[in-house]
Amino acid sequence: MRVERRWLFADQLGPHFLDAPDQPVLLVESKAVFRRRVFHRQKAHLVLSALRHREAAGDDVRLVRSETYAEALTEPVSVCHPTSRAARAFVQRLDTVEMRPPRGFVTAPGDFVAWADGRKHLRLEDFYRFARRQHDVLMDGDEPAGGHWNYDAENREPPPRGARTLDVPPPPPIREDAIDDEVRADLDRWQHDEGIEFVGNDGPRLFPATRTEALARLRHFVEHRLPAFGPHEDAMLANDPLMAHSLLSAAINLGLLDPREVVDRAEQAYRSGAAPLAGVEGFTRQILGWRDFVWHLYWYFEPRYRTANALDARRALPAWFASLDADAVEARCLSDVLAGVRDRGWVHHIPRLMVLGNYAMQRGWRPGAVADWFHRCFVDGYEWVMTANVIGMSQFADGGRMSTKPYAAGGAYINRMSDYCGGCRYDPKHRTGDDACPYTAGYWSFLARHEDTLEGNHRMRRPLRGLRRLDDLDALVEQEEARGSRAP
Repeated sequence: MRVERRWLFADQLGPHFLDAPDQPVLLVESKAVFRRRVFHRQKAHLVLSALRHREAAGDDVRLVRSETYAEALTEPVSVCHPTSRAARAFVQRLDTVEMRPPRGFVTAPGDFVAWADGRKHLRLEDFYRFARRQHDVLMDGDEPAGGHWNYDAENREPPPRGARTLDVPPPPPIREDAIDDEVRADLDRWQHDEGIEFVGNDGPRLFPATRTEALARLRHFVEHRLPAFGPHEDAMLANDPLMAHSLLSAAINLGLLDPREVVDRAEQAYRSGAAPLAGVEGFTRQILGWRDFVWHLYWYFEPRYRTANALDARRALPAWFASLDADAVEARCLSDVLAGVRDRGWVHHIPRLMVLGNYAMQRGWRPGAVADWFHRCFVDGYEWVMTANVIGMSQFADGGRMSTKPYAAGGAYINRMSDYCGGCRYDPKHRTGDDACPYTAGYWSFLARHEDTLEGNHRMRRPLRGLRRLDDLDALVEQEEARGSRAP
């Protein structure tokens, strides 16, 4: 009996999206996607390279290059549940497409809903413990491996004193081929001849576009980088943007790796003694915990969740931020991190949350615009990824539905967790004056602006008491209102 052709979206490229290894495949390269939004140039290159490499790797793979998806769908096909509401609605309108349950995540939607329904608060830690038990990950019988669910206390160390880099081998480089050359030439032509715009710098491809490349990166991370991952996973070094992070998020989100195989490989490293439990637990929390959690929240929360704006943040994204103009910024941390987005389309989770997101929240930029920016500018960014991550966690725009407090912090946090403050023209200890750190001043200005809203949050009581003791608050607020969204 012939197996029907499986339509694979560009984030469903791995074998776990097929019912059989030899199942016929349809791929669609839609130019309209790139007309609608201004994506990072390297993200566009990665996605198109992955699609075209997937075509080259299969025996019965048909890649259709068209303006829209609808033009390419000329025969009955099946498809796994897409990862965005718009794509799902499109699929549901098509009589010739049969939609199957979602793949590419560990916990099934029904299991998440059964866990979530009736809970007053949805918190990562609670879901993570549920998922560990349900999928028997890092468990010793009924108990968590090592006797503890959470090793965060061991995984929040600042960078080693005096170190410019971590002493870990870099991930193996990607070797571009003729397909990459073709994609780059096509993107150049789209820009020059058709007016399709991109943001960020082009550059050598840094992330896997094939399953072979993704598996090589996974093996290298588990063997050489995972043992050092845990302690400094929240630390930042100006000369080491990769630290010991896996750089696997883009490959997993393209569907080149199954998240369960990634988690299993990490657990095997712990069980064999090749990697410490604390680091393996921290990594597992990111994949089995956080990644699945934000995916399910995207569907569990109402569609209007992405428009939430509990802090009434109304300022537009400034042009320097939207265009990744890192050279316009004097604050060393923000300039370096923004340059990382410009040059790589990627920085790890702490620069995202505590440098980029923190600054956006302090300045009152519209959370929906911030989420869209992260979606477009990061190689691993998708609507489902950034909705809860940015609207909920980073910008606290949902008022605390998925996190217990705003992730707002001043220059003291950045000074403790990085080497950015040394040599910066701003002083993290100063909140007013010409050398006042924009994060330190922005933090207190943020608290002053939202004092009434945050008053009932027990985790904010101590910061708010500190706010009320400031003798220069009026001058500070006036200073930051004048600074506004100008590049600091």
